[in-house]
Amino acid sequence: MQDAAALTSALDRLLEPLVEVLLRGGVAHRAFAEMAKRAYVRVAEREGGVAGRKQSASRIAVRTGLTRKDVSRVRALPPFEPEQASGRYNRAARVITGWIRDERFQEGGEPAPLAFDSGDASFSVLVKDYSGDVPPRAVLDELERVRAVVRDDDGRVRLVERGYLPRRGEADKLQILGTDVAGLIGTIRHNLDADADETLFQRKVFYDNLSADALPKLRDLTADQGQALLEQLDTWMAAHDHEVHPELEGPAGRRAGIGIYYFEEPVTEDLA
Repeated sequence: MQDAAALTSALDRLLEPLVEVLLRGGVAHRAFAEMAKRAYVRVAEREGGVAGRKQSASRIAVRTGLTRKDVSRVRALPPFEPEQASGRYNRAARVITGWIRDERFQEGGEPAPLAFDSGDASFSVLVKDYSGDVPPRAVLDELERVRAVVRDDDGRVRLVERGYLPRRGEADKLQILGTDVAGLIGTIRHNLDADADETLFQRKVFYDNLSADALPKLRDLTADQGQALLEQLDTWMAAHDHEVHPELEGPAGRRAGIGIYYFEEPVTEDLA
């Protein structure tokens, strides 16, 4: 059992930046509280059951502190509509990383400008190999929308960003908030109870008295070295992915990933 005071302190620090995002997006406390109830019920239903017995509203209420009426009401709510942004993110990201690492689509070791649909190394071939049966035009529209590619005067498609990142304020970028933060919290949750030899990698490096003049260089260094590491890991992971290589033997269906992020903030009394 985690120490309650430490957990409360961690939650307090975690919630502040989340609430900043919610307020900017117009999500008031009542809506957030309703979503929290749904999450409590889902987790209690999934993880708190007794083997061989259906999870009852009473048992969920006892564990979550909600009333049985609230539990029954939340259980009767329709599920959220499936989010399409995640699928677009995955398809577009796979196309970009394929463009970066596959020698067929390179020129002098860098992603080459590609004809849309002519030749053995066209943009259409790239999409077919790395994004399945999604129409190449749809992928091109998405990459143009997030300004990851441009069209040359001769119609060739040129990669100008080595990663998929939607523009500020878009719904797709908020979807990344959900997937990336959930992944980090999932790793922390696992490591809280895991044996030493079963913990997942979770590290950071920071200093709290850096010169402000050094920060632009640190941002560039992080972007360059972080991107290089992610591309190396992407190449290794792609070689072991059943969707990229259907001929692979052994069980599939496992999801894994590595995330790198940079943070920067003034030192305040609570962080000193």
